[in-house]
Parts: sequence; C-alpha cells; structure tokens
Amino acid sequence: MQATQDKVVTIHYTLTDKAGEILDTSAGQDPLSYLHGRGNIIIGLERELEGKKTGEKLRVTIAPQDGYGEIDEALVMQIPRSAFKDIKNLEPGMQFQIKGNEGPRVVTVTEIRETEVTVDGNHPLAGEELTFDVEITGVRDATKEELSHGHVHGAGGHHH
Repeated sequence: MQATQDKVVTIHYTLTDKAGEILDTSAGQDPLSYLHGRGNIIIGLERELEGKKTGEKLRVTIAPQDGYGEIDEALVMQIPRSAFKDIKNLEPGMQFQIKGNEGPRVVTVTEIRETEVTVDGNHPLAGEELTFDVEITGVRDATKEELSHGHVHGAGGHHH
C-alpha cells in the first residue's frame, strides 16, 4: 500500500538543521502517524512521502517555503513591558499565546527592555532549511472516524 490521499502513514523520523543538529526525532518513541493529504505534517515532507511504501527510507531536504515558511518581519512586534506586569522573571525564550487577527498565535520573547518587550510570532523553524531522515513503518486505510475528524486517532496520532 502506498502513501496516498487519506491513508494513515506511520513514520520514524529524525529532523536536522543545516548544521546537522538534531531538532526532533521519533527515535526511542512511538513512530508518528498522520493522515496523508490533510496537511497534518509540513507540505514539503508530505509531498516527498507521496507514493512511498512501507519499508522505504529516504532523506529529504525541505526549503523554508515548504516547511514552516519564510520569516515574516511583520510578526516581530514590540509590546509594552506593562503588558507582562503579572509575569515574574520574564526571560527571552518564554512563549505566550496572544490573540491575533487570524486567531490565537504563539509568540516567543526575544528581547526585554525597560519599557518594551520584543516578541516573535514566527514559528521557531521559520526560514530554516530542514532535513528529514524518514523510514515508513506502515501505511493503512484510515477509519471512518479518522476521515471525518481529519487526523489519526490512537498511538502516535492526535488525541482529543
């Protein structure tokens, strides 16, 4: 069976950046299961897995526009320090959810000054070229429930 629209694909993966640093891996954990063709993983990786079968291994490099996007400078914002008055020990790297025009967005504190705080709403991997080493460990038909919900249920999948 091949990784095609609405199949549940199970993979083991290791994600590295340009320098070869491991950013994420399923090694030592359950493999990742996702519903193919539903945007549950980044588009570039999903496109590379299209048509692949159980047992296949591949190494793919995904450009930023097919991963977590290019860096959008408009998502780097200055917020008055007073907006964080209830946060003790505010530090760079802390993440907060804010209400944006398109719904909630996670922002990361990048700089703290006396009167303002710089936050970045870009995904931490935006602008990065990503390399995935992938092994497809299974492909199966999705259940009716998975199809109606648009994601995989159970081990390695989405939980409600």
